[in-house]
Amino acid sequence: MSSAVSPLAPTEVPEMPAIAGVRLATAAAGIRYKNRTDVLLAMLDPGTTVAGVFTQSKCPSAPVEWCRAKLKGGKARVLVVNSGNANAFTGKTGKQSTALTAQIAAKAAGCKQEEVFLASTGVIGEPLDATKFNGVLDQLAEDAEPANWMASAQAIMTTDTFAKVATATVKLGKARVNICGMAKGAGMIAPDMATMLSFVFTDAPISAPALQALLKAGVEDTFNAVTIDGDTSTSDTLLAFATGAAADNGAPKISRASDPRLKAFVKAFNEVLADLAEQVARDGEGARKLIEIVVEGAKTKQSARRIAMSIANSPLVKTAVAGEDANWGRVVMAVGKAGEPADRDKLSISFNGIRVATRGARDPSYDEKEVSAAMKQPEIQIKVALGLGKGKDRVLTCDLTKEYVAINGDYRS
Repeated sequence: MSSAVSPLAPTEVPEMPAIAGVRLATAAAGIRYKNRTDVLLAMLDPGTTVAGVFTQSKCPSAPVEWCRAKLKGGKARVLVVNSGNANAFTGKTGKQSTALTAQIAAKAAGCKQEEVFLASTGVIGEPLDATKFNGVLDQLAEDAEPANWMASAQAIMTTDTFAKVATATVKLGKARVNICGMAKGAGMIAPDMATMLSFVFTDAPISAPALQALLKAGVEDTFNAVTIDGDTSTSDTLLAFATGAAADNGAPKISRASDPRLKAFVKAFNEVLADLAEQVARDGEGARKLIEIVVEGAKTKQSARRIAMSIANSPLVKTAVAGEDANWGRVVMAVGKAGEPADRDKLSISFNGIRVATRGARDPSYDEKEVSAAMKQPEIQIKVALGLGKGKDRVLTCDLTKEYVAINGDYRS
């Protein structure tokens, strides 16, 4: 965890309301960090439904495998998250560790192990000593209280420089329902159905299949449209929990994602995901600039996404932005290598609204001073117009600085 807060951190933290049926507690179990919290326990009332999306890595962590298996039941009573150790690439001991953690958590919460969900973040390849949860989880189950959001978001941080939370309140039927979420992530971040770690809670009464469909759709243009360094984690996990408590206030029970009564809820839910995803981009390791890549005029949206990702993951583009250099040649390079339809002589490129290249050459009205001033802004938009079709997409990333190398050069040591 870095000591200096990212200059791109949000200036205001939202007031996070309690979610009926959710209680939270944190503790310092000494898993890796000294003198800081590193375990989060979320207690969920009976009847809570769960949905999840995970990394597509072929080397997933033991907690990811655990959650995938338990998701089929659709019910959740406890979430345990630890930072400092990813419990990934840990072989049989990794599985034993998740089983022991779940056993301790189920006992502490008085529920079945099938209703326990786990997530771990931190160093890969180090065995996780699950005995450290003994006693700690019992105490957390007693201490858990509503609306303990900021402490919870801080407990799951690794190289993050600030806690990431977001919330929305919306009407479902005639009742008001709350949505609260938290996320962690600053490096080893590229979408591949997943975020880093993120947990979203609502008191809306939504069935597990409906929640799963909402979550899967919601991540496509939020967490799946963020990249820090092009590296997909072994541990990426996004879980959503719906306690259903708002049914007591008249919220209708939703069993299908296509239910028209969900329209406002879906918008609010996706806004929470988008907010958290942007905060992750703002906290990219060593980041000094938030970069928005907009690609339009592609053959398809999918093609626009691939081109946008090619630009966003280019170290040459990202270092140019870090150096406040509007180097459109590197953008052209990234478009050309994406393997998608592109025509050099139809291409236009803009930095923060200033067109620098058009029709395959430098813009005739290009002014170096004007562009240099624009590149000093903390937020940079790179827009590429391909002129081939109606496909459009948007991706968020950050610049690549010397600090990124410093953070990752000594992370494990």
